[in-house]
Amino acid sequence: MAATEDVRWWGINNWTDLDLVRAELAAGADPNYGAFFFEKPLHAAADRGSPEVIAELAGLVDDVDAKREGRTALWTAVFEGRTDNARALVSVGADPWRPMMSGWSPGRLSLAGPTPDLFPLLSPEAGLSEAEAAAVAEAGRLIPALGEYDYYDGLSLACVADISAAEATARLEAAPADDVDINALYEAPWNNPDADRIVGVTDVPGGCVIIQPWGHTPRTPGAAKRLSPGTVCYSMYANPKGGISGCVARDGTVLAWEPHSACTMPADALAEEILAAHLYRDHPVAFCCAGAGLRLTNAGPTIRSDMWLRLPERDWRT
Repeated sequence: MAATEDVRWWGINNWTDLDLVRAELAAGADPNYGAFFFEKPLHAAADRGSPEVIAELAGLVDDVDAKREGRTALWTAVFEGRTDNARALVSVGADPWRPMMSGWSPGRLSLAGPTPDLFPLLSPEAGLSEAEAAAVAEAGRLIPALGEYDYYDGLSLACVADISAAEATARLEAAPADDVDINALYEAPWNNPDADRIVGVTDVPGGCVIIQPWGHTPRTPGAAKRLSPGTVCYSMYANPKGGISGCVARDGTVLAWEPHSACTMPADALAEEILAAHLYRDHPVAFCCAGAGLRLTNAGPTIRSDMWLRLPERDWRT
């Protein structure tokens, strides 16, 4: 059956409930099509379902290795760290070494995760390159070093490679904010009309970090453009209203980015982008640090700063 407007949309959000899935199928839902935003049901189950649901759907679909946006259901399970679902898919015939996603087959991608022995290695050539292995090792060091953020809603930061805090201060045309009560600003930034112009900056191995725990200014294009000439700047903002937004700026040119899931990773993404998205999923601060090549040993510079600055008045959104 072709994916057309006549396809009956699935009416469930819980892909772990086998009874609900069976009820949808009995009501006429197509096992091949019709999940959220044209997502294939088997892909949805691989991402956020259960092995039992996968087994049910796998016996009904036309092809367990059918692709959606360049990736199979097995690739989706591996990207999201769902090893239980990955094993279930292989048990019903999914191919872990089918080429896709800029050379990242499900099998190769699994080598970059916490279960590199998930599938038997097809050949030595299928393994990680030296650069890829180094990226995996750095993620394994950096994420635990930064630890878990109990609460970072409202935090924005910019990680800039190869420049010092003093150079960042000059590029931002900032001045010391020695007259500001930073502790009071942490507690009630809304009481300070200049809160969105106060940022902290700290030297770290590989460059510097600019933070604003109560606003989005380091994430703005205006900041990124001024910080990135001759280098790279990765920035993010944890919006209290929901969601992480960010940008990457290289030599003054800004590109927007959003943390990618297995569903949203572009099919034409570069190999290194896919690897970074996989390694740092759910860790946006670590993603920014790694992107700029900053080798932090703890979370301190992303929470508190050595020096606080007042930015000049300008439209930082442009």
